[in-house]
Amino acid sequence: MFYSITNNQIIYNYEKSLEFITQKGKEIYGQHFELKSEDMPIIRKLFAYIIRDKENTINEGLDPNKGVMLCGPIGAGKTSLMHLMRLLLPENKSYQIKSCRDISFEFHKDGYDVIHRYSRKSFAISPGNKIPKTICFDDLGAEQNLKHFGNQCNVLSEILLSRYDLFISDGLITHITTNLNASEIENQYGARVRSRLREMLNVISFPDEAKDKRK
Repeated sequence: MFYSITNNQIIYNYEKSLEFITQKGKEIYGQHFELKSEDMPIIRKLFAYIIRDKENTINEGLDPNKGVMLCGPIGAGKTSLMHLMRLLLPENKSYQIKSCRDISFEFHKDGYDVIHRYSRKSFAISPGNKIPKTICFDDLGAEQNLKHFGNQCNVLSEILLSRYDLFISDGLITHITTNLNASEIENQYGARVRSRLREMLNVISFPDEAKDKRK
C-alpha cells in the first residue's frame, strides 16, 4: 500500500506512490511505460501538490489554493501524468479529465449550455453544502471553434472566464494541460484569459527539449 491512515489523515509514501503509478501506467499505457529520471522534478511538484503536502508545496513554489497548468511539448507525458496522479486520491477528492476537443464538439451539438455544464454546474449539491468539482481540461489549444446553428464561440475561453469567477467566489479549482506557451494562449484566447489563468493556476512546465515519449 502506498499510503497509511493516521488520525483520519492519509500519509503517503513517496517511493511506494511512484511504484503504484508506474504499475498503473503499465496497465493503462503498456509495459513500455516508465517514469523518466529527467521528469522527476515535474513529478515531485505534481505529487506534492496532489497530496496537499503543505511544506513541499511551498518549497516547490506552488500555491495549494490554485489549480495546475501543466505545459510542455507534444508527447512529453502531460496527459498521462494527470491521469495517473488522480489515482493517488480518494474518489471524493479526485478530478475529472475532459478533452478540450470533445468540449468543442459538445458545443457544436448542444450549444451554450456546454459553458454552464463546465462552470456553474461544476458543483455537487448536498444538504447545506455546495461542493466544487475540479476538472482538468486536457490539451487546451487543440480544440476547434465550431459553430452551433451558425453561431461561433470560443467555448473554452468562455468556460475558463466563468470558472475564474467561480474560483474567486467559491474556490472552484481548474487544471489544464497544454502545448501552448503564454503568448500563444493570449493569441488564441485573449489577454483577459491569459491574465485570469495566471491568477488561478500554478504553472508547471516541461522543458522545451523534452522528448516525445510516444516515439
